[in-house]
Amino acid sequence: MNLQGIVAVSGKPGLWRALAQNKTGYVLESLDAQKTKLIVNLSTAKLAALSEITIFGVDDDIKLIDVFEEMKSAASIPDTKADGKKLRTFFFEVAPDHDEEKVYASDMKKVISWYQLLKDLPLFNEPDPTQAPVAEAEAAPVAEAPVAEEKAAEPIVAEAPKAKAKKVATKKA
Repeated sequence: MNLQGIVAVSGKPGLWRALAQNKTGYVLESLDAQKTKLIVNLSTAKLAALSEITIFGVDDDIKLIDVFEEMKSAASIPDTKADGKKLRTFFFEVAPDHDEEKVYASDMKKVISWYQLLKDLPLFNEPDPTQAPVAEAEAAPVAEAPVAEEKAAEPIVAEAPKAKAKKVATKKA
């Protein structure tokens, strides 16, 4: 799941994709159908990257990405307007180690609404780019190693950049 560049902005509903960065903040685009653009000043707004968000757990904190992965395989996802008991039982299915006292119904509703926004996007099914190289390195067959060494043994010839000639002013006598 590739959630790089997806953020939640305090005081703004929904999720946003970071498009660009300027001196004072970020240019964001909403993930909903309107594709609203927003310029966020870092001195006045708080941004939270979804890839970094965790949920309070009994022993250790639970990554939001892990909860989303469990939600993919869940049989049915309750509506965000469901009562607290339904949300709590669902959350025990997808995050059994979450702390009941610290995770409120509003937090569960927010996670479910974020999941509803993200589940149809192509980035939701993409592999995480930070973990992909590790998985590829472990899955690489041994037979491919000599081929890579042969390619590395070939010399690489690069041209040196040409120096520009300086114009020198000469005095005529």
